[in-house]
Amino acid sequence: MPRIPLPEPDEMTDDQRAVHATVVTGKRGKMIGPLRAVIHSPELARRWSALGEFLRYDTCLPPRLNELAIIVVGRHYTSQVEWWAHSAAAAAAGLGAEIIEAIRVGEAPVFADPDEADVYEFARQLVQSGQVEDAVYAAIVQRFGARGAVELAGVVGYYTMVSMTLNVHVVPLPDGLADPIAPLPQSDGLITTLPPARRI
Repeated sequence: MPRIPLPEPDEMTDDQRAVHATVVTGKRGKMIGPLRAVIHSPELARRWSALGEFLRYDTCLPPRLNELAIIVVGRHYTSQVEWWAHSAAAAAAGLGAEIIEAIRVGEAPVFADPDEADVYEFARQLVQSGQVEDAVYAAIVQRFGARGAVELAGVVGYYTMVSMTLNVHVVPLPDGLADPIAPLPQSDGLITTLPPARRI
């Protein structure tokens, strides 16, 4: 049960309703996840939505790599709504089911694609240590340029904020859905330590 009210459009103030209308007519098409809580601060919600649209849909990274970074963050924080939404988006974007499942259960994913391995490592290292090894950073810059490194760090940071918001306000999954992920043995509460990528 959420810790704060998650208002429906007919329960919103005029300012909240204006933000809601912008969200549902934009690339998202609906208001789910953290914006349901953030709407309590309409100006924050408006700016949050604009940043989130860019980081989800318009970075220079291919969608499967963007979604890979997002699910690493969601798994790290055991964020149910984030994992539910973005594991499906990752699959739709072409990320392999075996990679998604390995991340879900906290096992080392096996990558044939070096770009996928590097994005996984960048996201994994950044959420777990607050830094990225030089070789991993250099690989991202070599492949995607300085813009790619900046945008990938932005994705990881933004979805960390998303995970924390979902978790702290206990934003629920849609009705009838069970939690898709659980705390793992290597977890500290909800925080999961993911293993390094395996490359073939």
